[in-house]
Amino acid sequence: MKGHHWLLALLSIGLLLVTATPAWADGIIIPEPPWPPGPAPEPLWLTIRYHRVTVTIENQVATTRVDQVFLNEHDWEAEGTYIFPLPPGATVSRFTMWVDGEPIEAEILPAEEARAIYEDIVRRRRDPALLEYVGRDVVQARIFPIPPGGERRIQLEYTQVLPLEGGMVRYVYPLNTERFSARPLEEVAIRVDIRSSVSLKAVYSPTHQDQVYIDREEYRATVSYEETNVRPDRDFQLVYTVGEEEVGLTLLTYREPPDDGFFLLLVAPPLKAERVQSKDVLLVLDISGSMQGEKIAQAKDALVYVLEHLNPEDRFNVIAFSTGVRSWARGLRPASEAREARQWVERLEATGGTDIHSALLEALAQADRERPTVLIFLTDGQPTEGVVEIDQILKAVRETAPKNVRLFPFGVGDDVNTVLLDSLAQEHRGAPAYVRPGERIDEAVAAFYAKVQAPVLTDISLDFGNVIVEDVYPRSLPDLFAGTQLILVGRYRGSGPVPIRLVGETEGKKREFIYEGMFRARGGDAFIPRLWAARKIGYLLTQIRLYGEQKEWVDAVIDLSVRYGIITPYTSFLIQEDVFTEAGREEAAEQLRAMPVPPAVGGNAVDLAQEQAELRDMGGAGGVPMPQEAVQVVRQAGSKTFFLREGVWTDAEFDPQRMTPVRVQFGSDAYFDLLAARPEWGPYLALGERVVFVAEGMAYEVVLEETEPIVIPPTLAPEATPTPTVGPTPARPTPTLPTGSGFCSGAGLVGLLALAFWGLRRQRGSGH
Repeated sequence: MKGHHWLLALLSIGLLLVTATPAWADGIIIPEPPWPPGPAPEPLWLTIRYHRVTVTIENQVATTRVDQVFLNEHDWEAEGTYIFPLPPGATVSRFTMWVDGEPIEAEILPAEEARAIYEDIVRRRRDPALLEYVGRDVVQARIFPIPPGGERRIQLEYTQVLPLEGGMVRYVYPLNTERFSARPLEEVAIRVDIRSSVSLKAVYSPTHQDQVYIDREEYRATVSYEETNVRPDRDFQLVYTVGEEEVGLTLLTYREPPDDGFFLLLVAPPLKAERVQSKDVLLVLDISGSMQGEKIAQAKDALVYVLEHLNPEDRFNVIAFSTGVRSWARGLRPASEAREARQWVERLEATGGTDIHSALLEALAQADRERPTVLIFLTDGQPTEGVVEIDQILKAVRETAPKNVRLFPFGVGDDVNTVLLDSLAQEHRGAPAYVRPGERIDEAVAAFYAKVQAPVLTDISLDFGNVIVEDVYPRSLPDLFAGTQLILVGRYRGSGPVPIRLVGETEGKKREFIYEGMFRARGGDAFIPRLWAARKIGYLLTQIRLYGEQKEWVDAVIDLSVRYGIITPYTSFLIQEDVFTEAGREEAAEQLRAMPVPPAVGGNAVDLAQEQAELRDMGGAGGVPMPQEAVQVVRQAGSKTFFLREGVWTDAEFDPQRMTPVRVQFGSDAYFDLLAARPEWGPYLALGERVVFVAEGMAYEVVLEETEPIVIPPTLAPEATPTPTVGPTPARPTPTLPTGSGFCSGAGLVGLLALAFWGLRRQRGSGH
């Protein structure tokens, strides 16, 4: 009986684990009895002290090395099972854990052993969380008792071949189960070294783009991610593109019929331009009295950095302003004169008021309409001299600025007018930046200028053939600079292979690049819709802040926030409203419209501008934080968002006034037949015993009571996707342990539960 109870406890813990949130279980220890009498203690989990991952990818062969330390902070001995799911085709080359000087052996539990009892587990335990976890292989090892205060260090190494699809290679490391640590991790670190025999183009993390450091060269790249005192909540994904083209272009798409699709386009110019395109640089510096001291010293250092890094054929001028306006020269001067300008800049002193209007007009009057022009505008305050009305300043700049000018405002401190700076950037195809108190101006400007130093293509446009593309963000396509990349998201109608035409100018001459792209008819990368929605919400919130409320903007923010689960600080009240009725959404919209007009000046204004910029320019799908109060009632499943309403996980797309759902009984034959026909619906069904979801234009409701027979949709064949190969395909490594065809999502839990049931049946059969 003791073993019998152990297996039931193990099964219950496993089910508790998968019920919490469907996750890819990257190395975790599932504790087992014995523990002190009574219910399982809280927290039950061991503490993961650190989680370090180093990855080497060489010509698509990825070797992943995992190093974890688990700490038992309980006052009782802990033992359990370590599990780690494997990606498809992976081979384990090393597993190391030592106890009392003896190595612990690991084994692979094939997915086939779990599949035979899969439906039985769901029916017996009435827990649908396993619905996501069929067909997974797992590394597992027995963890012998860890004394109070003791540690276990586990090292694992596995190798896999990463497929090349359309010139793109994708790597995924499962990281989002670290919430099963009793405390936040002291350290989590991932380092990926990429080496390729073909030129690297874009290197992009759809989940951690804003948190990774990327060092890229032509044939190698290093990607680093590190955080401390954190509970990682999403898997680490990395994609990179390869090719011999001068400008690389990669298309990712997602579509769930009958809705329009979503796309993500990565455009990557070369790291170094073969021929550096000449440009003009206008440096506009605020030297008003408020800039005295450290501000003016750092600002002058920033301008000196730019002057020292001009390209040989660039031209420039420096405009300093306070109560009046002064120019270093009468007009644009060659880069060879930068040394004299530097000496002039170093003699500048801060005094007087702030005449922004005159300074910008003076700079724009010097712009050459035939050359790419970068205007860097640096100020720490609001207009106090000359024309001070923000609307008039914006109107004057709008009427004066040539279309080739790109305006990049830098707000120093919290006394700047964010509406002015954001509007200047938005209307003139630049980007605002804010240097907060305590941050260095020279470092911010230097980092920015390094990105725009070498223009490759200006005035770019894209044509997608017979596929209709709309609702694209960013709204205005920026210029392409060497070493940077453009991330474009939007919606599409139509499908199939199409030529994508990229057009731009270099040195006043038109250039054209043509690529082959594939717009999927169904399926694809489920992170793209939420990435698109985040960018659109950021854009709309910025429009509301800059230009005032419009009903269609407010309604769109509400609809997008609900549909994609992007609960911003300005829409967090949505989780309290009945968002599934027209009246409920209108009430939510009224609350948003009733919010006070956000400030234009001050620390809160700068916070708001930066938060909206992060949404507007979001590079990572997982980077949209959710308020804590929303975590228990809002869930993401695939590309969908579900709200918990009266005990039912309800799809945000469900409209109870227009839709009559097809009812299907939980755990019935029809229930599993539906899953077999559409395995991609598993994440929706896995949410619970009562679920409402919309798919393929129909609503389905999972209920507990018996229902009428339903029509099962026909099984769909996988969509064929062209997979052109760049260079020779690397040989598959020789396996050292048996593997199957499963992927990472929850593999170990299925295997662990299979093992539990197998053991339970053996005990029953033997009379124990």
